[in-house]
Amino acid sequence: MHLSELTHPNQLHGLSIAQLEQVARQIREKHLETIANSGGHLGPGLGVVELTLGLYQTLDLDRDKVIWDVGHQAYPHKMITGRYNNFNTLRQKDGIAGYLKRCESKFDHFGAGHASTSISAGLGMALARDLQGDDYKVAAVIGDGALTGGMALEAINHAGHLPNTRLLVVLNDNEMSISPNVGAISRYLNKMRLSPPMQFMADNLEEQFKHIPFFGETFTPEMERVKEGMKRLAMSKVGAVIEELGFTYMGPVDGHDLQELITTFEQAHQIEGPVLVHVSTTKGKGYAIAEKDQVGYHAQSPFNLATGKAIPSSKPKPPSYSKVFAHTLTQLAENNPKIIGITAAMATGTGLNKLQAKLPKQYIDVGIAEQHAVTLAAGLACEGMRPVAAIYSTFLQRGYDQIVHDICIQNLPVFFCLDRAGIVGADGPTHQGLYDIAYLRCLPNLAIMAPKDEGELQRMIVTGIEHMDSPIAMRYPRGSGYGVPLMEEGWEPLEIGKGEILRHGDDLLLVAYGSMVHPAMQVAELLNEHGIETTVINARFVKPLDTELILPLAEKIGKVATMEEGCLMGGFGSAIAEALMDANVVVPLQRFGVPDKLVDHATPDQSKADLGLMPPQISDSIRDRFFQTQESLVNA
Repeated sequence: MHLSELTHPNQLHGLSIAQLEQVARQIREKHLETIANSGGHLGPGLGVVELTLGLYQTLDLDRDKVIWDVGHQAYPHKMITGRYNNFNTLRQKDGIAGYLKRCESKFDHFGAGHASTSISAGLGMALARDLQGDDYKVAAVIGDGALTGGMALEAINHAGHLPNTRLLVVLNDNEMSISPNVGAISRYLNKMRLSPPMQFMADNLEEQFKHIPFFGETFTPEMERVKEGMKRLAMSKVGAVIEELGFTYMGPVDGHDLQELITTFEQAHQIEGPVLVHVSTTKGKGYAIAEKDQVGYHAQSPFNLATGKAIPSSKPKPPSYSKVFAHTLTQLAENNPKIIGITAAMATGTGLNKLQAKLPKQYIDVGIAEQHAVTLAAGLACEGMRPVAAIYSTFLQRGYDQIVHDICIQNLPVFFCLDRAGIVGADGPTHQGLYDIAYLRCLPNLAIMAPKDEGELQRMIVTGIEHMDSPIAMRYPRGSGYGVPLMEEGWEPLEIGKGEILRHGDDLLLVAYGSMVHPAMQVAELLNEHGIETTVINARFVKPLDTELILPLAEKIGKVATMEEGCLMGGFGSAIAEALMDANVVVPLQRFGVPDKLVDHATPDQSKADLGLMPPQISDSIRDRFFQTQESLVNA
């Protein structure tokens, strides 16, 4: 069978192991071809091809439910559920999503872009099934890295308390999340895998058999099975822990042996109550370059399949905000041993791997555990350290109560650095960093800032480090800066709550925040072509807002527009509107930002165009709103 003919996963039922292996090769070929061409997550999907095929051989996908944690690993699932023929549109506008979406396919039973959610969702479905008197199967597939998330452990704790609720948890154990896993759970799994007595016994047996006449080197395949048996004996300790939590434990299973997977899953489905099948896989399986560099090939921009090298862009780009952040923070940390960089399993994404390499004692990776990262930072701050929590905007949402309860209420000087703030592109709604202005602006004691470019980012990092009176947050976008000059030292902190005027004009006040400041200057140039003179303010801070600068100008000029790369509800424009109202400055106001809708996967510019946030669109909208009558008179 060729996958181009597949419209339903049940069509794979009854295929021989040899035929399924052929399907596995097709999946990997399509996977590699697509990611090499357009970019995306590479290693996770390659590692679960056989796991997916083996599991689906034992399920009726017209009835049974499979919940995939995160979605990085669900590309094979997408290909065998009717999306093979348009898989080349992956992560492109109006194409296949990079994550699971309930609205995209009836086989995407639960949407996911953040980790550690699958067991909770799966248990909810299993309980609903039982309450409704149904009998379909529910399977939750979760990576070992996602087990560091407290939510996964909470779900395991609950499921283990329900001995009559049938739930299959498949642990995809590849020793990785995005970066190598950290923490006691990961260490325990590795300890069992690599237990010295077991390794010694396996190696010793192999060496002894090599010296037996007749067997010699020809016994290697058998010895591999003996060694595998030793590993299973060691891993039985893991099983004992899982079974103490109320699960039936099975494994570890070779995640690339289809027959063993099918047999194990069939047995697991016969067991009453919760079952955990421990599957050992290799991230990047089938592409040697990705197997060798599992961190670098977790996700890739377009690359050459033969060499694995990224395809260079047509012209060099300025350094990314993440790189400037990492470089500047590392320089500051060299001179200040109290600075501690904290990441939640995103060392390379946030750039903190640079700090780790140079100052490992001033670097902490907590794993996929944003709640813990925030309160850990609070504890460090209590004892006089200068914690810098570098977390993507979309992921900081996961630690919201900790920001409120542990940081803001206690007024602790933690510095939050929110990477990927704004529209992020191909990852879609689960990863858009659109809500941080709104969800942080309402919190007491917290100052919030955003740089207009990478040079101002450097000054804001210094501002955040030196601001010791209360917590402070800085948001900055994904991607390259503008190529402005960078300083290697001598950065001066900004005055908290003070903006700056970048351009003067008497017809319109345009107040912009962060990544929308440069576009605001472009809007001002476009308006100037129509005889409209604009004052442009770089607000720098949304809290405290520079009302001393903004309000008199708003009252004098009489027309105000705001620009932000975040949600309009409760966002920067809302802060301006509140300030105007509270000061009884009654002037017309037009806000530009993201309306109350989800922003789907596309390039950032495509999304901005759809939202009317490109400079020509904003210029036209401002003219229509404020200057239509004026222009009509001129034209007459």
